[in-house]
Amino acid sequence: MQVTKLISSCDNKDCPTIYATDRGTFLVQGETPTDHGLRIPAHETLVEIPMDLIKKAIADGLV
Repeated sequence: MQVTKLISSCDNKDCPTIYATDRGTFLVQGETPTDHGLRIPAHETLVEIPMDLIKKAIADGLV
């Protein structure tokens, strides 16, 4: 899989980030919340990222 960094909330590698793949999908790096009360299948996960990151990606024409 080829991964391209689209946008991040900081310059470090440990911040919420959105990546594009050559599969036509996105990878999202963020915090793993535990207080959501949802039932998530074992093969899936949730990630929490700042709304400002999504807004910036849209404003920059990245998504």
